[in-house]
Amino acid sequence: MAVSSSSSSSTLKIGIIGFGPFGQFLAKTMIKQGHILRATSRTDHSQLCHRLGISFFSDKRAFLEADNDVILISTSILSLSEVLPEEVDVLCTHPMFGPESGQNGWKDFAFVYEKVRIRDEATCSSFLRIFESEGCKMLEMSCEEHDKVAAKSQFLTHTIGRVLSELEIQSTSMNTKGFETLIRLKESSVNDSFDLFSGLYIHNRFAKQELLDLEAAFEKVKRKLQQKMEVQQEQSPNESKL
Repeated sequence: MAVSSSSSSSTLKIGIIGFGPFGQFLAKTMIKQGHILRATSRTDHSQLCHRLGISFFSDKRAFLEADNDVILISTSILSLSEVLPEEVDVLCTHPMFGPESGQNGWKDFAFVYEKVRIRDEATCSSFLRIFESEGCKMLEMSCEEHDKVAAKSQFLTHTIGRVLSELEIQSTSMNTKGFETLIRLKESSVNDSFDLFSGLYIHNRFAKQELLDLEAAFEKVKRKLQQKMEVQQEQSPNESKL
């Protein structure tokens, strides 16, 4: 989410709240594009920021009082509690990629956004161009619609990955391509924090129904297998039961 003030230049002064892996990931491309960055975080990232040419603020008030055109909130979902004054513009965004999937570039990845409260169109456009210029597929949609779609895609993907992790599946000497896909899904899911995963569930009301639907689908598949086995046993009563 970006919160903008005012700027007429395409070069932005961007403040990042939360300088974890995702904030760092975005920052590197923004620096490459020539934007001026500042960061603040609960963890002391001052040395890393110094190497990247970013001003690090341990004092949150000093960070907020700095001359930022845009404040980019890059904290975990669970740690975000947002109350913004009416005079602040609000642009809700969700890059549908991260440090792993976007490590070789952002081209053709979806970038979802909604202009919730925008008066400074110039700054908003300059911020969106950061992602447009990297080749992102720009998708403007309401937060409500985003949550519906994300529950059916992002949350479901993470859930399957976490289930595979609980099963502790490992590569074998006779992997199929499909099984290798499952291995990659498991690994990419657990590379993200459980806070991210649980945040997708707790703060997206549509995710709860997706979990119920997944459980129902699993039971439906089990019933079909059981019925098939019973039919097979009736047709071949003399065969040894497995």
